[in-house]
Amino acid sequence: MKDKSVVLALVLTFFFGPLGLLYASIPGAVALTLLAAAGVVPTFGFVLVFVWPASMVWAVIAASAKHRSFAH
Repeated sequence: MKDKSVVLALVLTFFFGPLGLLYASIPGAVALTLLAAAGVVPTFGFVLVFVWPASMVWAVIAASAKHRSFAH
């Protein structure tokens, strides 16, 4: 397992949303990208208001957990 930077994870998800989550969590990125893709048309993009910040939080948590396990 490789060490993950929390700051880089946050920056990537800030700019790329769920796709930026690929850096920290592939399953999380797939799940949130599918959720965003499925909900963007019916909600006229409003789903992104929830998915984008959720991907940022998920990335920070995942990168932090990987960083902690790498440090010990």
